[in-house]
Amino acid sequence: MATETVESSVGFRSERGPILGALMLATALVALDSTIIATAVLTITSNLGGFTQFPWLFSIYLLAQAVTVPVYGKLADTVGRKPVILFGIAVFALGSLLCGLATSMLGLIVFRAVQGIGAGAIQPMTMTIAGDLYTLSERAKVQGYLASVWAMSSVLGPLLGGVFAEYVDWRWIFLVNLPLSALAAWMLLRSFTESTPRREQRVDYLGAALLTVGAGALILGLLEGGQAWAWSAPISIAIFAGGALVLALFVLVERRAENPILPLWVFTRRVIVASSLVSMLVGAILLGLTSYVPTFTQGVLGTGALVAGLTVGALTLGWPLAASQAGKVYLRIGFRSTALIGSALATLGAVSTLLIDEDSTLIQVAASCFVIGIGMGLVATPTLIAAQTSAEWTERGVVTSTNMFARSIGSAVGVAVFGAIVNARVGDTDHPAPATLSAAVHLVFVTVAVMALVMVIASAMMPSRGTNLA
Repeated sequence: MATETVESSVGFRSERGPILGALMLATALVALDSTIIATAVLTITSNLGGFTQFPWLFSIYLLAQAVTVPVYGKLADTVGRKPVILFGIAVFALGSLLCGLATSMLGLIVFRAVQGIGAGAIQPMTMTIAGDLYTLSERAKVQGYLASVWAMSSVLGPLLGGVFAEYVDWRWIFLVNLPLSALAAWMLLRSFTESTPRREQRVDYLGAALLTVGAGALILGLLEGGQAWAWSAPISIAIFAGGALVLALFVLVERRAENPILPLWVFTRRVIVASSLVSMLVGAILLGLTSYVPTFTQGVLGTGALVAGLTVGALTLGWPLAASQAGKVYLRIGFRSTALIGSALATLGAVSTLLIDEDSTLIQVAASCFVIGIGMGLVATPTLIAAQTSAEWTERGVVTSTNMFARSIGSAVGVAVFGAIVNARVGDTDHPAPATLSAAVHLVFVTVAVMALVMVIASAMMPSRGTNLA
């Protein structure tokens, strides 16, 4: 286990409060922009046109964010966390400005990619800095605070997007990020001081390029397969084959690289592999529920968009509540036992969704989501902290970004799997009958339950209490 103290990587512990505030604000930027655009799509497309292209506003953001996370993680272990997160905030702000000034759908899509490149630095760095700044016993509570930002953003994002689009101007969905980015950057510049010296090492540019292209191709294929093109289409086969070939070349390059961008040792440490597998499943399960629970409550139970959002909000309410208390649990019974309890609760909640049908109440749906959220908080946070704790300062950025990268992969896989399941049952109609939609979403719930069960197995792979986490 890493024995490095907090003071060795951060200069002033007395400044932790303002730094945490800045990290939460930076997290809010990324979290809000993942959801805030959802309720403004029709307004944007009526102004810019290109309705058939609007799914790319989401896909390109996720894609750019996912493929850059491992690169930023390695850079953070080389040059420090502060310059990386400040760069990310600056790029995110630039992308937001360009999005706010966009005059065409194509331009907006390109500028969303710029936003995603910035977000790829912000998300892992907030968690890495928290891992540096706080002791083991404090990290779960702090991660709970950061999780609460995601929870609030998942509910507030669509609401704010609707308010800006309907009562102000859709461009302010992006322009509002400028003062928030400036405030977050100023707080970090003022309060965050790193005392660990930077290491002079050559940057693995070839490895970074190969990872970006290879992973980007596979994620693109998963995001757009069955949507923009058929799974068996030549373009789909070419994208997957090309991505796999580039990643194989990436592995060969990394085995010889002096300072690899994604060291292959991350795949040899049990705690990191188990943590990343859990994170991948968390990403897929979260995507499935947040996408299709609102669809079910609106299309089958006949609620409005606001009520549907609040129903799935029970998931994001349970998560930070459990995450904030996870520290007390894992300090008493260990990381693996805590993760097993969390994954078991998530499985219990997922199985309860199988009882949901056309006659179910909103309370029943919300209760299932809440139990899953409690489970997620008890499995996602401890497994991430266990992986961070197993690493020295010079490895922690890579370890954290690997975990975040796995979650992005899980989300992309979730998009593909759940989309294929629903489309196969619903067909080409834009207005499926409630019974048809209910049957389609039920299959999503079945798949979520299976994934949750696999998460129990992944949690059992965590090292037992008292063993070396590495």
